[in-house]
Amino acid sequence: MATAVTVAVLVLANLTNNRWAPGWGLLTAAVTVAVLLAVLRPVCADWADTAELTGLAPATLPRGARWCLSLIGIVAAVYLVGALLPFTRDLFADRRTDALPGDTVAAKVLLYVPFGTVLLEEFAFRGALYGLVRRAHGTVPATVLSSVLFGLWHILPSLHLSTEKPALTPLFGDSVWGAVAADAGAVLFTALSGVVFCELRRRSGSLLAPIGLHWATNALGYVAAYLIAQT
Repeated sequence: MATAVTVAVLVLANLTNNRWAPGWGLLTAAVTVAVLLAVLRPVCADWADTAELTGLAPATLPRGARWCLSLIGIVAAVYLVGALLPFTRDLFADRRTDALPGDTVAAKVLLYVPFGTVLLEEFAFRGALYGLVRRAHGTVPATVLSSVLFGLWHILPSLHLSTEKPALTPLFGDSVWGAVAADAGAVLFTALSGVVFCELRRRSGSLLAPIGLHWATNALGYVAAYLIAQT
């Protein structure tokens, strides 16, 4: 029952973020996390059990923090090299960032990405959902369900991906079918990314590890796109 309610809450959050109130992402994230905590409360023995189920047990945080910082460093190095090399720099260009001033990019990197995107998605998919299914059915079903739903979560945000990312336009074009193909590719890619995030949660024992990788790939992507647009 708690798993079904969690999925329903995420459907409502996705529609709110992408259709009903797209400018209210921070509030939607905070409310969704609070609601998910309320959903978990009856199925957990106490708050310590809730923390363990979601990958936030205090004993796991130091190890998770080490994973988190290491992954951020690796992604930063990869992005730096990729943005500097002439034959890969176009992969980091993003029309959504081209016209943004520096303070707006900073706000995205330091506020909207970590709290509006990463906190919500990691707590929901690798915290609550993964924890509930893993406790009831094991690691593999938890990874599969969490990752599939994580992919589907990105259907609406990726509808215009083929035109927003210049590197993808020659591949998919700007037709409806091109947009559908790009969206399907984004869903598949994010589902596979979800598997990686789940495995990081399992190996580190902490939600901080996937949080670090998720923030780095999203936030540093904005930084790379912004810097490329300035040159």
